Amino acid sequence: MSNLVIVESPAKAKTIQKYLGTGYEVVASMGHVRDLPKSKLGVDVDHQFAPQYLDMKGKEDIIKDLKKRAQKSDCIYLATDPDREGEAISWHLAQMLNLDLNADNRVAFNEITKTGVQNGMANPHKIDLDLVNAQQARRILDRLVGYKLSPFLWKKVKRGLSAGRVQSVAVRLIVDREEEIKAFVPKEYWSIDATFNADDKPFSAKLASKNGKKIEISDKTQADSILADLKQEAFLVKSIKKRVTKKQPSPPFITSTLQQEASRRLGFQSKRTMKAAQELYEGIDVNGMGAVGLITYMRTDSLRISADAQTAAAEYIKNAYGENYLPDQPRIFKSKKNAQDAHEAIRPTMPDLVPDTIQDSLTSDQYKLYKLIWERFIASQMANALLDTISVDIQAGCYLFKASGYSVKFDGFTILYEEQNEDEEHQKMLPPLEQEQQLTVISLEGNQHFTQPPARFSEATLIKALEENGIGRPSTYAPTITTILNRMYVEREGRQLRPTALGIVTTQVMKEHFQHIVDPDFTAKMESELDHVEQGTADWVKMLDVFYQDFSKTLTAAEEAMEGKHMKIPDEKTDIICEQCGKPMVIKIGRFGKFLACTGYPECTNTRKIVQETSGICPRCRNKIVLKKSKKGRSFYGCAGYPDCNFMTWNIPTEEHCPQCESTLFQKGGKAGKLVCEKEGCGYERNLK
Repeated sequence: MSNLVIVESPAKAKTIQKYLGTGYEVVASMGHVRDLPKSKLGVDVDHQFAPQYLDMKGKEDIIKDLKKRAQKSDCIYLATDPDREGEAISWHLAQMLNLDLNADNRVAFNEITKTGVQNGMANPHKIDLDLVNAQQARRILDRLVGYKLSPFLWKKVKRGLSAGRVQSVAVRLIVDREEEIKAFVPKEYWSIDATFNADDKPFSAKLASKNGKKIEISDKTQADSILADLKQEAFLVKSIKKRVTKKQPSPPFITSTLQQEASRRLGFQSKRTMKAAQELYEGIDVNGMGAVGLITYMRTDSLRISADAQTAAAEYIKNAYGENYLPDQPRIFKSKKNAQDAHEAIRPTMPDLVPDTIQDSLTSDQYKLYKLIWERFIASQMANALLDTISVDIQAGCYLFKASGYSVKFDGFTILYEEQNEDEEHQKMLPPLEQEQQLTVISLEGNQHFTQPPARFSEATLIKALEENGIGRPSTYAPTITTILNRMYVEREGRQLRPTALGIVTTQVMKEHFQHIVDPDFTAKMESELDHVEQGTADWVKMLDVFYQDFSKTLTAAEEAMEGKHMKIPDEKTDIICEQCGKPMVIKIGRFGKFLACTGYPECTNTRKIVQETSGICPRCRNKIVLKKSKKGRSFYGCAGYPDCNFMTWNIPTEEHCPQCESTLFQKGGKAGKLVCEKEGCGYERNLK
């Protein structure tokens, strides 16, 4: 018999072909084959929102080849990704190839391994029309919002704008945060910090209370008064509390936590993370093993782990670290309430395949991400860390100071992996102390502080906010961030996301006239309704009808309210003077990003590219180093003397100079990276830590 298996990507096809062998032909559809037309709405809103699907342009040869192969095959299996979008692609393929929708021709692979592929092929099933309808409803919802709202924004704000159901909410979150930052008024407060000596070992403590009540110090006068009181007092150890505390490992990754931790630990943007994860899932040519999928499916919100994977992990931990590093019983992590739970958590398909043993077979990004996923999963199956903690109360008259610290009694899972927490304070163990012991004061100081505004979102914190608010799903986080950056509603400032003037004005219009569209609660409710469609408990046409009736009325009201009005996007002022007419220049946003334009327009039409200088000096010609963008929008650094000097680097120039040759030092990697000299023949480098 001739069996045709259709997947989405060539890499996945190659890996699966290896496991199926002769009798099977595995081919790739290269993603979607049909979609709504680009030039028009493509949805009949008067007839149950019937979509008009067309073969995608550029896919003619692929579609022709698939039809030809299908005619020659006895059995056809649809093996697209195991999620809503994958189910919809399988449904489109079935329609295009005239397959029976009641036939068991849909197979799903949670992992691209021999066992995963064999299990999938042994359990074919019908295409899940509830999943398909949920994906159709999402696609049509986004099309209705995009194609009805975008022309309105073109007329009222700026030509070429687009609106999206999830992207508009994401921009609103960033704009709202910026407004909080601008409105923030710092509040002064003081702390009283002491350093004591006990047996020639110094340790620190903070003033906590007065007469048993928490103390708040608002100004220097109050701080000085307390310091004057304390100078008259003896400092005695009032109480010592010791205990052993348990520290549990973090659960294995789901999509959102993988993107957050890859951002914090590796400096990866979400798009970069998902690209590497897709490659690891679809299959890598590993030396001595051939093509093999190294991780389970990477779009998931479930923390479920298979019993086989837990057993394999336990066996590895026992052999590598010893039985005392195993918990009393396998860990079970609970998924959040609204999790779809369609797949396992993200984990290595072979827990005993240590990252370092296959590093030569992986790209840099693949290795870093596989190592992160592998360590997080193995650590999640290990024993708790045990900490000897101590907290001490120190009496000084009516005042009470507190000090605390810990030491590691048993490292447990932390021998392998610990989630990075930038806010965590690292405390050292206190010296041996006794009750009623009198302490010698080394220093006693009042320190001024000011409350800080909330931080701007980074990709990691925005994804966390989207997830916590129920906005979007695992597959949407990375595309949403990419879209709002490409549309220039938001820009990067280091790792932070900052709204542009365009994003602020557009959000202002949306909040005033389309409150529902940018309301996080409303968007979360729509996501929940899509989940009900997927579960077969809601009708997708009725859901769309309720949304569209309200949306149409809102759109009509907005057009009437803004009749004859046009929102102006304010230009960003600069200190740069036009070299042609002497007038100041401003920053404008065009099709290809920001540029400098003369305020004397239309009399003066002078424009210039924006050049952002750094503190670095070119190691070749001593010109300034400037920040540049690649065609794909990635930041890099190059010589301002280009094209005479073509020096470029991905590493970040710093203010430090090489101790060997005095050239600029560049930061390579994240916080745990290196400072390197890029002058030819020098070779100096040192770890940041």
